[in-house]
Amino acid sequence: MASAAVPFVTREAYLEADRKAEFRSEYVDGVVYAMSGGSPAHATLILRLGSLLDQALDRGPCRTSVSDLRLRTGQRNSYVYPDVMVFCDKYEFEDGTTDIVKNPVLVAEVLSPSTESWDRGGKFARYQAVETLREYVLVSQVEMRVEWFTKLPDGAWRYAVAEGPGAECRLTALGISISLDELYRKIL
Repeated sequence: MASAAVPFVTREAYLEADRKAEFRSEYVDGVVYAMSGGSPAHATLILRLGSLLDQALDRGPCRTSVSDLRLRTGQRNSYVYPDVMVFCDKYEFEDGTTDIVKNPVLVAEVLSPSTESWDRGGKFARYQAVETLREYVLVSQVEMRVEWFTKLPDGAWRYAVAEGPGAECRLTALGISISLDELYRKIL
């Protein structure tokens, strides 16, 4: 059986439709992907991580955003909605817009069974093209485990993992730590 071809959608058509849509979708290389709803654990982890980051960064110039900001990755061929982002400067928007950011220093994704391989592979590859990005965080919703990548001065990415009670995610680019006990409280 032959599979149906996926129609190519222009960037402009995607943005026009997404701005009017009741539900968000992401755009990758001319293909539009509807975003499905998450589990209670997924939603709580997004809120909790955003809150913990916001508290840890409260006295400095950085601020946190969860789920509702569209991020341009690469050369205008991908638009995604990360679960959590941190910005340490004024928001920088794609030319002519006020709803497409392009300068987070941290992006975090709460892993779902349906998106985990994409978050680890293709999405991370696109995030690496964001010049300002310094930390990429992956949060499990099935076990007490946080993985993160920190961009080093030479452009390489260093991998780290924290798992289990008492562990901490040390985000060196931001100079903060997130307690897994606090992140996963009442979730697992």
